[in-house]
Amino acid sequence: MKITIAQLNPTIGDIDRNLSLAKKAIKKALLDKADLIVFPELFITGYPPLDLLERKDFLERVLKAIEKLTVFSKEIKGLGIIIGAPILRFNSALLIFGGKIVFQQNKRLLPTYDVFDELRYFDPGQDARVVKFKDEILGISICEDMWKPGPIERLAEKGATLIINISASPFYADKEKIRYEIIRNHAKKHRVPFVFVNQVGGNDELIFDGGSMVIDGKGEVIAVLPAFKEKTQTVDLDRLNKVPYAPKEKIESIYWALILGIRDYMRKCGFKKAIIGLSGGIDSAVTASLAAAALGNKNVIGLSMPGPYSSKGSVEDAKKLAGNLGIKLKTVPISKIYHSYLGSLKSDIGAKEASVAKENIQARIRGNVLMAFSNKYGYLVLSTGNKSELAVGYCTIYGDMSGGLAVISDVPKTMVYELAGCINRNSEIVPQEIINKAPSAELRPNQKDQDTLPPYDVLDEIIRCYIDEGCSLDDIEARGHDRKIAKWTINAINKNEFKRRQAAPGLKVTSKAFGMGRKIPIAAKF
Repeated sequence: MKITIAQLNPTIGDIDRNLSLAKKAIKKALLDKADLIVFPELFITGYPPLDLLERKDFLERVLKAIEKLTVFSKEIKGLGIIIGAPILRFNSALLIFGGKIVFQQNKRLLPTYDVFDELRYFDPGQDARVVKFKDEILGISICEDMWKPGPIERLAEKGATLIINISASPFYADKEKIRYEIIRNHAKKHRVPFVFVNQVGGNDELIFDGGSMVIDGKGEVIAVLPAFKEKTQTVDLDRLNKVPYAPKEKIESIYWALILGIRDYMRKCGFKKAIIGLSGGIDSAVTASLAAAALGNKNVIGLSMPGPYSSKGSVEDAKKLAGNLGIKLKTVPISKIYHSYLGSLKSDIGAKEASVAKENIQARIRGNVLMAFSNKYGYLVLSTGNKSELAVGYCTIYGDMSGGLAVISDVPKTMVYELAGCINRNSEIVPQEIINKAPSAELRPNQKDQDTLPPYDVLDEIIRCYIDEGCSLDDIEARGHDRKIAKWTINAINKNEFKRRQAAPGLKVTSKAFGMGRKIPIAAKF
């Protein structure tokens, strides 16, 4: 049997475009003389459609699209179509052939952890069934059904000679390795070839990495599609040849995930150009580098906004970065604006003494300037705060948090430096001066991040333990961390939930990101 894998990038809600993508892939499958073409989970709607599934008119459009695809299949001689769509209260995989829906498999396991909330929209399928198609007995499953043994075992018990899983499996670092081992174990255990077809593309906070693959009954990879790229490829199961496969390195996969996330967020939201505040620091440098790689340097504008405490070195570093990237750099000094603020507020916040209020005024002036450019020219502001800052509130609401997309908000500070190394792997893009300097917000004289925060390697590990693993204070102390530092970090994380709730959407690249996958009350004490 020849199977065409359609690893494509649907747009949520754009049913006509998604259907058009499907038809284009079907025509390629016909040219390849394929027997079957397989699309990802909920491909008709894009994943996740969320509360669009509660709209009657939306579901009616889905049914019309399926009807059109079914009619279209009459023209296709010998080609079956497996495609994901919501049918009534089910997350379904449909097998369409010869102008008819000949089989429907409903998703059995509906995830409700992390970013998933499928029981809100769907009922679980009651049984795993198989269907004879040409010379094979197909066992069709949907995403979560392969992550636990039950549904796949049932398909094997019922005599499946080929197992197919259609997925919309969101990316996070190292997930590729975990997923590969799960698929490989299923194939080896049941001695049946396994076809895995995954969605690719960015949808709001989620990034889908593709990485579709075919593994034979011995557990050998016989086809693998590229990560983070659309690809339609036909595989002949009667001519199985082992192909080399190794998961991408962690930091490289995060790099490509962020590029895809930026590009798709911009495209699907209708933006063509992005603007970024360039402070001369590592966070804005990495964000600008990712944006230039995603959008092209002509579509990225850097905005330098030197203030009263900006060092000459930082201003020059921002210029050098812009030159290395080939992006346009505009300069808007903010010192006069800042002193005008102080003059208006001196009776309330004081004329001479340093304060957080004065620091935040500078950050908010910069946020307003960025948003002025956004309003005037239609640019999307990319905010530059990292996960470490967002965790403990070392960021200014309505200031440096301003923007439409928080590119590195799920990237800890230590990983930001790793990304800089990845960006510089072939030549210096992020100036070495930026990498070498001590991190500073430069909002008061001689300010350094470590004046206020623990060392980032310590802070990031405590954040990872508390957020990603759910460790308690006692657990963290037992791992060798100073109790006082751990307690301060946990308290800072808890009390800054109100800031994170008002942050721009951030691209998810770790197993536990702030945002849609972490639901914490604001008005709470725990």
